[in-house]
Amino acid sequence: MTPIDLDPVREVADAVLYEGYLLYPYRASSHKNQSRWQFGVLGPPAAAPASFAEDPGMAMQCLLAVPADAPGPGEVTVLLRFLQHQVRQVLRRDADGAETAVAELVVAGRSVLTWDEAVECEVDLGALPLAGSTDQVRTVAGGEEAEILTDAGGAVVGRIVRGRDALTVRVRTRVEEDDGLLRLSVRVDNEHAGAVADKDAAIHASLIGTHLLLQARGAAFVSLREPPREAAAAAARCEQRRCWPVLAGPKGSTDTVLGAPIILYDHPEIAEQSTGALFDSTEIDEILTLRVMTMTEAEKAEARATDPRAREIIDRCDAMAPGELQQLHGLLRDPQGRGPDAFDTGGAPWWDPAADASVSPESDSVLVDGVAVAKGSLVRVRPRRRADAQDLFFAGQVARVTAVLSDVDGGVHVALVLVDDPAADLHDWYGRYFYFTPDELEPLPGDFGQGSTDATQVRKENPS
Repeated sequence: MTPIDLDPVREVADAVLYEGYLLYPYRASSHKNQSRWQFGVLGPPAAAPASFAEDPGMAMQCLLAVPADAPGPGEVTVLLRFLQHQVRQVLRRDADGAETAVAELVVAGRSVLTWDEAVECEVDLGALPLAGSTDQVRTVAGGEEAEILTDAGGAVVGRIVRGRDALTVRVRTRVEEDDGLLRLSVRVDNEHAGAVADKDAAIHASLIGTHLLLQARGAAFVSLREPPREAAAAAARCEQRRCWPVLAGPKGSTDTVLGAPIILYDHPEIAEQSTGALFDSTEIDEILTLRVMTMTEAEKAEARATDPRAREIIDRCDAMAPGELQQLHGLLRDPQGRGPDAFDTGGAPWWDPAADASVSPESDSVLVDGVAVAKGSLVRVRPRRRADAQDLFFAGQVARVTAVLSDVDGGVHVALVLVDDPAADLHDWYGRYFYFTPDELEPLPGDFGQGSTDATQVRKENPS
């Protein structure tokens, strides 16, 4: 049988696999990097309460449709993917030849740290018939490797020892009929033998970032996020436990499902503007990249010593050209799926004011209580929607209008910076504004605050 080609979805699957692997600021000394592995952890079943081990299992159900003229029920290939915990222990060679475990060793001017890493694992369960049930137990071997550390003169000063515990995992599948469809259940359980007493031992015996890749032949997966009407009832009967199946691969394809420990939409993608993984909560690349750029050289050096993947992040951010950084600033997609040229006018994108001579946020105005409000106007903010806690903080604040904008649905939005915000000039420089509708604003008199640019004086002249 020809091996399945899952390359188109592996990039997304890898993002799931390494989600939370290492968090900004990517340093071993950071408290949040001392308690890791946020998603898809299947802990050992015999763990003591004091170990705070995760649930040992996960399960998912998905639907498949088999064509009426199909010669058989079809088959599905199941891949189980996860990270195996690996301890990287640094040993210092002492003068008497003995070795001492240390947290850090400086070798030829380079810091080498003791750290917890991970190794990618993939268990191929083969092609399974879309009928009946299966039950397979697989073992992932443990192991140990050593790396000699030498100083600038070639003398041995220590070793790095990497060690992994063996893992045992059980995968069960079951296929049932439901309203003319097939419901496929997949259950994954960590079957590590033996008791586990503490937190470190528990993560050593855990499957991390666990997820499933399924590809069907002779059948088509049905979306559970947006099922067709005839499949809605069967989709509602599907049950998920710590694993959520979504269609994967190119939009419109129905042969592949990703069962992830985080909730995704159908056909998830990695943004083409993203230059590499950042591991931090399905990251906002621009924010994290800018934060990395603010780190001191000492902080960057520690991050590089923490993990090879952290080193890649720091090096990539340091080498990023201004144009590459600008690419991360954002992309506006047409929600109707009409393509990037749907709103072009004479070669200008629809969101560019040049596309419509009648649109000029720099000079447009809007009437608020009979007063024309435009760029430079002062207003008091009266949030009505209570969309989030930020609205409460803005209530009664004085703000300066930076632009009046219209959206494609005809709505008007007023861009503001708070007069009392010490970072107002920075927001203005970046073009980062707060947006309110006209009915959330109270125009202030034209001479309000005249003669003073001090925010404290403005508040005194017209307190809320």
